[in-house]
Amino acid sequence: MTKDKFYNLILKFYLFFIFVFIFTPIAFSIIFSFNSQRFPTIPLGNFSLEWYIKIFNDAEIWQAAINSVIVSSITCLIATFLGFCTAYSDYRYRFKFKGIYLALVLLPPTIPLIILALAMLAWLSKIGMSGQLWSIICAHSVLTAPFAMAIIRLRLNQMDPDLEAASWNLGGSEWATMRNVILPYCKPAIISSLCLTAAVSFDEFAISWFVSGLNKTVPVIILEIVQGNIDPQVNAIGTFVFFTSITLVITAQIFFLTWQMKGKK
Repeated sequence: MTKDKFYNLILKFYLFFIFVFIFTPIAFSIIFSFNSQRFPTIPLGNFSLEWYIKIFNDAEIWQAAINSVIVSSITCLIATFLGFCTAYSDYRYRFKFKGIYLALVLLPPTIPLIILALAMLAWLSKIGMSGQLWSIICAHSVLTAPFAMAIIRLRLNQMDPDLEAASWNLGGSEWATMRNVILPYCKPAIISSLCLTAAVSFDEFAISWFVSGLNKTVPVIILEIVQGNIDPQVNAIGTFVFFTSITLVITAQIFFLTWQMKGKK
């Protein structure tokens, strides 16, 4: 075995170990969600849909799920719009203090979530917006917009800078160029951004817990359920959250890889 093959084999084992380490707890959570026993023990009890029936008949959980869908849907639209505007301004224009501007734009994900949540709570309380769904949407938009900006900026980096000039020379206005050249070119990245920011917002807990008030989202209600006792409902809710999030992430990745492969052709 050559040295390169040996290193490749080690790398594959390492990646396999990482995936097992990450996904084993999730797999057990899904398995226990179909277990008839209340406590997650082995050997398992009988196969049962009891916990799924219980959460589907719980009006509070349904309301939390609806809140999460509303928040993540609106957040992904706002965050993607802000991310696109920021990415395009970075790509298109040169201005003073641009480095500081970009550093501030990309700052939110680097701040500890508890600190960001406390800051958002203080600010939203001051302007009378605390404890509403719009509070969560506003806070999540701040958190996720940098992700959208990064994805769309990667796509813009692949665009020929002469395309805009060609459109202008053919009589197209800046708005016509934006509508017929820039937006179609960035469409895959925009869709990827929508999916990824929706997934991040749907899963986010810390900020939601601080600013949601009585408008609970799914991660917040999970915490309330597990406080002080072990409830198998959490495994069923967690399974629903996992498959929702992983579907959004895989969709984003598919679009990302698709336009990346097209760009290489």
